[in-house]
Amino acid sequence: MRIAVLYFAHETVTFLPNDTTLADFTYKGSPARGEALLAHDARSYLGGFVKVAREYDDVELVGIESPLWPRTGTGSGWITAEAYETLLGGMIADLKAGGTFDGVYLALHGAMGVRGVARPEADIARRVREVVGSGAFIVGTFDPHGNEDEEFLRHADMAFTVKYFPHYDSYLQGERAARMLVRAIRGDYAPKTVTVKVPIISPTVLQWTGASPWMDLVQRALVWEAREPDLYVNVFFGFPFADVPDVGMTIQAMSNGDEVLARRAADDLALWAWRRREDLLGSTKVHAIPDGVRLAKEAIERGETPVVLADHSDRSGSATWLLKEIIEQGLSGVLIATIADARVSDALKAAGGVKAGDPFDMDVGGLADESAGQPVRISGTVLNAAEGYGQLWIVVEFGRGNVLVLSRYLVQVQEPLSLEALGLDVASFKAFAIKSRVHFRRGFDDSGFAKTILLVEPVEPFLGTVRLDGLPYRNVDLKKFYPYGDDVTFP
Repeated sequence: MRIAVLYFAHETVTFLPNDTTLADFTYKGSPARGEALLAHDARSYLGGFVKVAREYDDVELVGIESPLWPRTGTGSGWITAEAYETLLGGMIADLKAGGTFDGVYLALHGAMGVRGVARPEADIARRVREVVGSGAFIVGTFDPHGNEDEEFLRHADMAFTVKYFPHYDSYLQGERAARMLVRAIRGDYAPKTVTVKVPIISPTVLQWTGASPWMDLVQRALVWEAREPDLYVNVFFGFPFADVPDVGMTIQAMSNGDEVLARRAADDLALWAWRRREDLLGSTKVHAIPDGVRLAKEAIERGETPVVLADHSDRSGSATWLLKEIIEQGLSGVLIATIADARVSDALKAAGGVKAGDPFDMDVGGLADESAGQPVRISGTVLNAAEGYGQLWIVVEFGRGNVLVLSRYLVQVQEPLSLEALGLDVASFKAFAIKSRVHFRRGFDDSGFAKTILLVEPVEPFLGTVRLDGLPYRNVDLKKFYPYGDDVTFP
């Protein structure tokens, strides 16, 4: 059997002023096709899918020309119509040229936002279906922050979504997608899915599955899968920073031809989430940045270190609110990672480059949009400067043992180990000020590394805030969702 593999993913922050362009998706190695695509992201969905699919002797995988994740990461807004049509057009052309396929694997995200396209992932599935015909099976894998409804499955046959946040099980879901696609092609599995939209909208920082009640929601899905053979449950937490019509929580349950069973499981999960809605949105404490820095200072004085100050709300990567407050309150021994600033890296390159030992005296960050604040003057010494992952990394020591890492794009720091790669001794710092929603818990919390964890955001409800009613939605009516509507009911 021949299976086509396509990749097109982005978590689009539609409130950012900088669109995601064709140039952002086009760089060395992207788009990719053939073995280059199949080898991409070996530890995530795609890697899991390829590994299992190739365990079947009769399976041929064909890597269709596909754009990889844009170089801007998640620090960019709407994908332009030009970028989408050009890239998807290339994918469809390559798919047509590839001959006949028995199945298609779509490695997606679910929170892609495209100007003029209401539901991009569903549109991708529709256009793929037009090529491969009704006889082929189509499966997609998704991030739990997808804003999906039943539309994708009008054109595709199956969907598998990561359950954990941080996303520990992405490889597993890729494996599952491969296994079930082969079974469907062989006639051993007849997918029947029920989709239920739950009128809950939640900021991503609240969706940590390492503690109740989000852990309980995931566990309930796992129990359903454990007790009912061939039943699979998806929980889309939703991504509220995309101003799109299918925003919010979605539950899906898929069975082997048993729609009644799928309905029972989907309704059970949806009703459970609704009953626990107050707990789901009230489980995580978020501090205003001045309060969070004060609490960090007190924790340092008590010896409850290392402290993590996680600025979950910075969506551009350029925000300076936390950096400014650390300086004003006189904290020492803090590693700040990162401030995104293309201007700094471009200016230093234009001046002949930068190296360890160079003096540093420049304004950094800010100005990307209102939520980024104003630049902050940093005077110190360059500890390290290195190219990697498509950008220049500049490490600057300043103040009383503080260190700032500058990057070109938004970086979510997930593990202390990633900072050691920059030549830093993480054990020497009392506190870490990082840009991350939940992914940092992988290396700083689940590992037991951090003694104190404080989630912070600016005083004003800027982009990325937990106070979603501060965002300028155009396509979403918040009053139709808990906790913003007074008369929201379910079912």
